[in-house]
Amino acid sequence: MRILGIESSCDETAAAVVEDGETVLSSIVASQMSTHGKYGGVVPELASREHLRAIVPVVREALERAGARMTDLDAIAATVGPGLVGSLLVGLTYAKSLSFVTSVPLIAVNHIEGHIHAVILEAKRAAPPVEFPALALVVSGGHTHLFEVREGFAYRLLGKTRDDAAGEAFDKVAKLLGFGYPGGPVIDRLAPFGDPSAVRFTFARMKGNALDFSFSGLKTAVLRWVEARGMEEEIEMRRVFRRSHPDPETGEWLSVTPVETLNLLASFQQAVIKELLTRAAAAAEAMDARCLIVSGGVACNSGLRAAARHAQGAAGLPYAVFFPSPGLSTDNAAMIAAAAFPKLERREFASLDIKAQANLALA
Repeated sequence: MRILGIESSCDETAAAVVEDGETVLSSIVASQMSTHGKYGGVVPELASREHLRAIVPVVREALERAGARMTDLDAIAATVGPGLVGSLLVGLTYAKSLSFVTSVPLIAVNHIEGHIHAVILEAKRAAPPVEFPALALVVSGGHTHLFEVREGFAYRLLGKTRDDAAGEAFDKVAKLLGFGYPGGPVIDRLAPFGDPSAVRFTFARMKGNALDFSFSGLKTAVLRWVEARGMEEEIEMRRVFRRSHPDPETGEWLSVTPVETLNLLASFQQAVIKELLTRAAAAAEAMDARCLIVSGGVACNSGLRAAARHAQGAAGLPYAVFFPSPGLSTDNAAMIAAAAFPKLERREFASLDIKAQANLALA
């Protein structure tokens, strides 16, 4: 069975064709990074306009690369939320139009569930497979959640961020230091050149749910560190450098980043990773998880991947740890089609009057 997936929840227009919930026949992503980079973050109105320009050619290319026609499809899956409402509307409306014209059934997918299925999609062909109950850590620019995932894809929310998402904290710290947007990949590339123990950051002490996250205090601590050292000239130098170097390589960034700043980046990244993995480990123990799924854009972070695998080996964790490949970590439509497959088997179709839901919850 073939499903066309459409994803447009934020700033990437994506379409993919997935067969039998595990074989990716095509996956096309049109990025808007160059559009939003100059503003230091995603501008919702611009994102919607870029989706309008890209949606038709992206879907057409996904079908062509898969060697499929609309008549070959068993379902059309689209992200219904959460996300930017204007962006969601473009992908969902186009999917509804295709469904109406072709009579191919429509499936509505939660974006966060899509990130979980990005791992399950690839693990179906790996050893060992994902076992349930699983703990899912979904961590990106907009989300930092812990979910219990049971057989049949039933979800229970265990913890979430009370303020900034982890990816948002990465981007805001990078912007503060003059590295621009998106900042997470830059910090990840430069952190290995610094000393992660040079700057001491403290964990937020959570009242109430001990599995919740908080990153706003960490971000504020970086700001206070920068202010105390009067780094305005260094930061402005990097901003000027970035304007003349649209896509700097790691070596070029190192030329405008003193060792003290590299130490700050390394310490900040280690603090975020420790926060994520400490709470994930506590949640996994509490629910007796058989495996840990880490997904979302921050799952691309090499420091997070290394720390999780080191913890698994050094501590002899009683569960396997799964990461998606980098291409399926960030927003994509293959994960949306994969998440739709169990719904297709259960014939859980959406009506054409379904609405985009910016704050849609998974559990």
